[in-house]
Amino acid sequence: MAKKNKKSNKKKKSSKKKAGKKRKTSKKKSSKKKSSKKKKRTSKKKTSKKKKKTTKKKTSKKKKKRTSKKKSKKTKKKNQDRIVATGKRKSAIARVWLLTSGKGEIDVNGKKVKDFFPTLETQKQVIAPLKVLKKEKSFDVVVKLKGGGFRGQAEATQLGIARALEKFNSDWRKKLKENGFLSRDARVKERKKPGLKRARRAPQWRKR
Repeated sequence: MAKKNKKSNKKKKSSKKKAGKKRKTSKKKSSKKKSSKKKKRTSKKKTSKKKKKTTKKKTSKKKKKRTSKKKSKKTKKKNQDRIVATGKRKSAIARVWLLTSGKGEIDVNGKKVKDFFPTLETQKQVIAPLKVLKKEKSFDVVVKLKGGGFRGQAEATQLGIARALEKFNSDWRKKLKENGFLSRDARVKERKKPGLKRARRAPQWRKR
């Protein structure tokens, strides 16, 4: 009887072990299936996201191209309407915009020439390049000035206007050059030296 009980216990244990193994294998299989399903889902999501990104990029590129074309057309028109040049004298810097379709108005730092430049001499200096070419009333000029005094600013604007006119029509170069409107005057105040009163002025010498 005891032997029979032992055999039955062994059989039960072996059957339990087999059942446990089967459960483990079934769990492993189910986990593998789940992982494969998750991978498929994630891969699908990634592919869909990539597709969306690529489509967005393509659309954005197309929009950028269209906008860039429109901007280039606008800039070309603007460039045809105005010419930009710079003039310098001493410490004065003049940024000049020559408007091709104008009536002869000259604005300097938001003011008219007569209001900005006090003396008649400086006013004449500014208008001189246009007067030589007899184009006083065919262009509008906008000037932005920085640094220097009235004399330096007037000469800087003169140079800037002359350069802008030369850009507009290269045939006018000869006439402007003859009158000396295209030459940059590089003279600047010389610095003070030690032991002297100014750049070269020495103190009065005395014998004793």
